Amino acid sequence: MCVSNSPASIHRVFITNLQKEIEKQTGYRSPRRRRSESQYDYEVYHSLEEIQSWMFEMNRTHSKLVDMFSIGKSYEGRPLYVLQRSRAQKKAVWIDCGVHAREWIGPAFCQWFVKEAISSYQYDSVMRRLLNQVNFYIMPVFNVDGYHFSWTTDRFWRKTRSKNHKFHCRGVDANRNWKVKWCDEGASSHPCDDTYCGPFPESEPEVKAVAKFLRKHKKRVKAYISIHAYAQMLLYPYSYKYESAANNAVTALYSAYGVRYRYGPASTTLYVSSGSSIDWAYRNGIQYAFAFELRDTGYFGFLLPESLISPTCTETMRAVKRSVFMQALVMTQQHFLKETFEILMSCKNMLY
Repeated sequence: MCVSNSPASIHRVFITNLQKEIEKQTGYRSPRRRRSESQYDYEVYHSLEEIQSWMFEMNRTHSKLVDMFSIGKSYEGRPLYVLQRSRAQKKAVWIDCGVHAREWIGPAFCQWFVKEAISSYQYDSVMRRLLNQVNFYIMPVFNVDGYHFSWTTDRFWRKTRSKNHKFHCRGVDANRNWKVKWCDEGASSHPCDDTYCGPFPESEPEVKAVAKFLRKHKKRVKAYISIHAYAQMLLYPYSYKYESAANNAVTALYSAYGVRYRYGPASTTLYVSSGSSIDWAYRNGIQYAFAFELRDTGYFGFLLPESLISPTCTETMRAVKRSVFMQALVMTQQHFLKETFEILMSCKNMLY
């Protein structure tokens, strides 16, 4: 423990050699583990180039289950890739990871989710039913420029990499740039702050591309999930009506390894924020909007060891599969029943 000069404050040292922990996660690994799907290691962190190569490989080897497309380009010109379950016009769930560059467990989970969904399709009846009736869109790395920068230059970089003409500081908080209570409480108007909201809503090409895609498909997308770290929380918009889904999710999380997650409105459970993606999604008609804050609660923080990727992703997978996806499935069935009823009524009217 390290005690500061001020008698009123006490500081604890969790990691004595920070650089060593960083090097553990960015060290050399055999390229063979990156090239083919069978040798791809889901229990280590991967660079942007490795993740995008993996996406192409999943699309190539599982073309009947997975499509891949780009929804635009980042500030630095990188493609914004998304994986899609199928082309069928079904109700859908959107999952994005890596909004904040330093939260590496996010992209690790998105990859884990796709791997589990595909590998368990044949033997897991619940997953097969979900995938047959509910489409999904998976964006493993939302903030591609920032994520790349966190690998090459600054491991703790958070924001995008857009330039500001008045300040030397770069980037915008991609979770404060959405067009809902933009730059209100919990966001900063100063470009050098980590929570900088940007010069205007959707100023970041990454945010604008996702918002445009979701607006275009808002009749189909019934659930929005954004994966973050860290805090072990499940957050939802303040006026949210579906608290039971959140309770089911944290129960599923706990059932895996006994890890406790708190849940509640983001503003009262974590901190007040404005211009966030879950608020925007909910405001734009997506009924189920969640933000997961994955492990841990601060001991490792953003440097969550690779040894914890598997348990973290396993428990989160349970939460997503058993609660949020099931809610979307129920909504799909309700929609089907409604359409069937309307068809029957129209047929009845034709008889008179």
